[in-house]
Amino acid sequence: MPLTAQTELDALLRKAGIDASIREAVMDIDGMLQQWRRRAMKRELGQRALVDLGVGIDLAQFDVLVAIEGPEPEFGEARGEIMVATVAERLNIDPSRASRLVSDMVERGFARRAVSQADARRTIIELSEQGRAIVDAVRAYKYLIMGDFLSHWAPEDLAAFVPLLKRFAKWSDGIDAAAEKYADEIKALSPAAGKPDVAA
Repeated sequence: MPLTAQTELDALLRKAGIDASIREAVMDIDGMLQQWRRRAMKRELGQRALVDLGVGIDLAQFDVLVAIEGPEPEFGEARGEIMVATVAERLNIDPSRASRLVSDMVERGFARRAVSQADARRTIIELSEQGRAIVDAVRAYKYLIMGDFLSHWAPEDLAAFVPLLKRFAKWSDGIDAAAEKYADEIKALSPAAGKPDVAA
């Protein structure tokens, strides 16, 4: 059953027991997230920071430096010894690609290989002084730009926004449960649902 009009979509959500104010919020949030996603994929702020700071690396290389540093707010874990496998996991890339990118950063002097304190047979990766300076500079650049934007907000708006954004950031954790809850509605939404079974 393809939804051909906004009224049909509204009716579907109403039938599912989703309140009118929530329905409106869902539609607004989805629109904003689509815009945000398109801008985030371009990574405008990160690109601009690398250009303005003249550090001579691209975003993929910068991501490797950040993955080596591994800040807890970004990766949600405490810092420990970093190996090539850690970089691959944090960036969700193939280990061989991670190995090439790490080697490039080592050759350029932004990172260095060291021996693990926990296991002398294991090679770990650390940021060099130059690599750390780049990560710190880019982060400071982003904080200046974002700080300027947020400085125009009322303190109470900011105090409400940050905890709510942290809470909202976890919305996708509930996809499986919600999909199971609305399994019948989702099945009916499929464009294939109204088509005759060709195999019959």
